[in-house]
Amino acid sequence: MGGHSKSFQHCAVAVLALVLGAGLSVVSTTHENRFAFNELQVLRDQANNLEVQWGQLLIEQSTFGVEGRIEQKAFEQLQMEVPDIANIVMVDHEQR
Repeated sequence: MGGHSKSFQHCAVAVLALVLGAGLSVVSTTHENRFAFNELQVLRDQANNLEVQWGQLLIEQSTFGVEGRIEQKAFEQLQMEVPDIANIVMVDHEQR
């Protein structure tokens, strides 16, 4: 009978060790998942900010392109050109 009791104790200790190991593994995995989720949220925020910046840069680029096309059409179709500094007159709209 003593042999069976010791064998049972060894099995109980082994099962207890396995249960504790599994519990610690669950805790560790949960912690890693929370950390990874927080990092994912930070990266999503950065991606959103970069998309906003990209949109602003596209708008800025298209604005510069429009100015160049307007100047080109004014020169080619209307024969307009930038006057010399001496010919530029500043008008004050406040005067009556």
